[in-house]
Amino acid sequence: MANSNIDNAFTARNKLGASSEPTYAGALSFMRRKYTKDVRGADAVVWGIPFDAAVTNRPGARFGPQAIRRASAIFDNDPQYPFDRDLFERLAVADYGDCLLDSGNHQKTPATIEREASKILKSGAFLLTLGGDHFVTWPLLKAHAAIHGPLALVQFDAHQDTWPDDGKRIDHGSFVGRAVKEGIIDPDRSIQIGIRTHAPETFGIKILYGYEIEEMRAADIAYAIVERTAGRKTYLTFDIDCLDPAYAPGTGTPVAGGPSSAKILSTLRQLGQVDLVGADVVEVAPAYDHADITAIAASTIAMQYLGLLAERKARLDGSEPGIEALNPGSGI
Repeated sequence: MANSNIDNAFTARNKLGASSEPTYAGALSFMRRKYTKDVRGADAVVWGIPFDAAVTNRPGARFGPQAIRRASAIFDNDPQYPFDRDLFERLAVADYGDCLLDSGNHQKTPATIEREASKILKSGAFLLTLGGDHFVTWPLLKAHAAIHGPLALVQFDAHQDTWPDDGKRIDHGSFVGRAVKEGIIDPDRSIQIGIRTHAPETFGIKILYGYEIEEMRAADIAYAIVERTAGRKTYLTFDIDCLDPAYAPGTGTPVAGGPSSAKILSTLRQLGQVDLVGADVVEVAPAYDHADITAIAASTIAMQYLGLLAERKARLDGSEPGIEALNPGSGI
């Protein structure tokens, strides 16, 4: 073994370098990254928000960060598919642990999340968040928009999350509409992928419904995302219920008729042109999972974000071009 240490989450000397310990043992940070509150020098920070008090169906997403970290142990020190590289050779990543929330006072939750997220973002690091239910994206969007201005939103989801909202609700089904009304996201540069329900309002956000993406190639979906965001600073939020329940049974509001994990991972792989400034994966509820199917999908999605960041860093260094979205008319 390249490294005789175990528990890289604690024994790592810095934020670079792959781990080399058994996938079935050791401390379970995300992809064995060093647990630390010191984010100086980090290109990306992984952070968990164990909150599910905003769900409208089955609770349990508070255990999502634990499940995703556990599933990420399968990513050992081999080059990560499909990026064919050690993601951490140049990309410095820290696991910041979880957000501490008052379980008896949910009205404090949004401000607590926004405050801690803002603290992390001030370091200049990319923030990758593990939910938690989808409400946590609301304060995360506010924290990112405070730095970057109104954001393009790329939302993989079975639901639009644009139900009526009074601006005070703790609700995972209304935050997108609130974000549009408060100028946090630009609906003309935002897109929702995989929607399989109807809400009263679209707020001008482009929608690719479940039946549409069933007929599209991954390259077509990626191209639509690149075209819609048009170079705008972009936040990517991934509700795991975007996937069909066959690929993600462990979630609070599963909806049949969704895409496969293979198609969506292929789509993410082709988003190199999108100017991602933050991302999350939410709504993993392991109590309804089987054999970690959902957690494995979620951890792979999170790994894909880091892979895109690693490629972007290499591209900015001038060492390689990276993979962009394929033109749907190219025939490739």
